[in-house]
Amino acid sequence: MAQTIDNDLCRGILENAPDAILFADRNGTIRFWNAGAEAVFGFSEDEALGQSLDLIIPERLRVRHWSGYHQVMATGETHYGRELLSVPALHKNGGQISSEFSIILLKDKLGQVLGLGAIMRDISKRRMEEKALKDRLAILEQTKH
Repeated sequence: MAQTIDNDLCRGILENAPDAILFADRNGTIRFWNAGAEAVFGFSEDEALGQSLDLIIPERLRVRHWSGYHQVMATGETHYGRELLSVPALHKNGGQISSEFSIILLKDKLGQVLGLGAIMRDISKRRMEEKALKDRLAILEQTKH
C-alpha cells in the first residue's frame, strides 16, 4: 500500500532537486523554477518567474519550439512524454549549453491543459567528451589506412 506523501515533502523535493525542474503555463510563461534550474541556467527564481521560455531557448530554435508548444497546448498530446529530448539551451552568461530533458504535460481535473513541466540537466561536459572520443576515433581510423 502506497504511503501518502505530504505537500511540504513534495515541494521540498522539487525545489531542492539538482536537476532543473520548471513549469510553464499554456502561454509559455515560467511559473515554477527550482534551485536546480538556477544552477543549470544561471537565472535566479526572481529573474525567471513570469518570463517567457525564450529566456532559455536559443533564438534560432524559437519558431520551431513555439510551433510545437502551441500544438501540444491545443491538442493536449505530446510524443515526448516518455522520451528524452536533447537540445541547446541558453545560459544567463550568454553562452549555450547542451541540455537533455523530459516533459510532463499537466492537466486539470477536467482534462484541460495547464502547461508543461520539464526536468532538465546540463550535459555539455558529456557532449564534449563524446566529441573528443569521436575525433580520436576518426584520427585512429585515418592512420590505420
